[in-house]
Amino acid sequence: MGKRAKGKDRSRRFRSSCLYILRYVVLSSIFALALLPFPHFHTSPFPFVSHAARTGVVSTMTREGRLEVFDDAWWTIQNLYYDPSFHGVDWRAQREQFRPLAAEAQTEKEFYSILRRMVGMLNDAHTRVFAPDEKFDWQRPRFISVGVSVREVAGQPTVVSIERDSQAEREGLRAGDVIVSLDGTPALTIFERRMNEQGGSSTVAAARLRAMAAVFDGAPGSVVKVVWMDGRGRRRETELTRRWVEREPALHIQRLRNGYSIVEFSAFTPVIARDFMRALEEQLSNARGLILDLRNNGGGDAEAMTEIASGFLPAGNSLGQFTDRAGRVALEPRTRSAMLLSPDSITRTDAPLVIITSERTSSAAEIFVAAMERAGRAMTVGGQTCGCVLAIRRAHTLPDGGQLDVSEMDYRTANGVRLEGVGVVPDEKITLERRDLLAHRDRALDRAVELLSAGAQNR
Repeated sequence: MGKRAKGKDRSRRFRSSCLYILRYVVLSSIFALALLPFPHFHTSPFPFVSHAARTGVVSTMTREGRLEVFDDAWWTIQNLYYDPSFHGVDWRAQREQFRPLAAEAQTEKEFYSILRRMVGMLNDAHTRVFAPDEKFDWQRPRFISVGVSVREVAGQPTVVSIERDSQAEREGLRAGDVIVSLDGTPALTIFERRMNEQGGSSTVAAARLRAMAAVFDGAPGSVVKVVWMDGRGRRRETELTRRWVEREPALHIQRLRNGYSIVEFSAFTPVIARDFMRALEEQLSNARGLILDLRNNGGGDAEAMTEIASGFLPAGNSLGQFTDRAGRVALEPRTRSAMLLSPDSITRTDAPLVIITSERTSSAAEIFVAAMERAGRAMTVGGQTCGCVLAIRRAHTLPDGGQLDVSEMDYRTANGVRLEGVGVVPDEKITLERRDLLAHRDRALDRAVELLSAGAQNR
């Protein structure tokens, strides 16, 4: 290739990259859809002017500071919440009830617990509050962990996964083990305490899922004594140290021997959308069928979700509508033939598709699943999804540096179905059981493979 041709090629790539950056800046100012903290968005459409805006960050160690943070949070919800009737909750009465309690809180932890109880009255998984040291970038989640993921299985706090090479793994904890107590307190008692502290959620299942995931919460660096029952019925115990863990969402692809491929990612991000399109062109191009594992997908960027959906559906398909508190359509994403969040092109596949879901499949992931089902593009197996489908324009920073997420948009599918509080029911429901965890068996994945194989035989 001559110098002039190379120069033109570099120029085209540069212009494409610049266009991608411009598009991303514009689109990222709209909103994301995830059950994780969101990008910062400061707005004050009401007459309350925070002290922080005038003099800097306030402290909840003072009564004045606590009231200022409380009022800022209450007014923000009052003016931005997508439902002006607040789901039938008397929002002004909540202020009268919780404001005196907030004023007398003795610690930051107690103060934020009171805020959460008030916000929890809305029964909305997306509207939530974080203390200054709790907030994190949803695209690079940072959280406290002991290397153990716990879910409620048959009413018991059960280990579903162990971080590889972690202290918990070295001490003998395994998937299927049941947590009995933490520091001498029954794990179920801690679970109930977490339920009371956080308040309601979009569904009862979502509230219980979040509370169970938080049973190991505590100060980083602190040690917790864990007692558990292993798969042989033996009572065991050890001490584990809580530590910060950061995990960046990434695309994971596994090729099975029968020519099928499993694709898994925990969030819809621009990077994952780009990597997915490249995978469709390369390692997934000859796949006999795809299994999309969204069991741990908590949502993400609306445009990234639209681009991945565009890999399975023809351009122009509506993915539903987002409406504001006045009932106006704020966004109607449609599948497209060109990517907006990357200079890469859309690659569409006609490969058979099965999607695996669970109660952790949330927000943008639920919209994706509903769109695939509506178009008859995929079979779904696993658990009913979260039912947590509202939208936040951007997070609001509180005067003390804390963070408040407020649902500003409602959502309905292209055929008018509201998913909030309901979720998506899979074609075949498969419940997680302890015996499967102990046997290292994944019945949902096995069934997904069976469905692809049956479809191949019928073609």
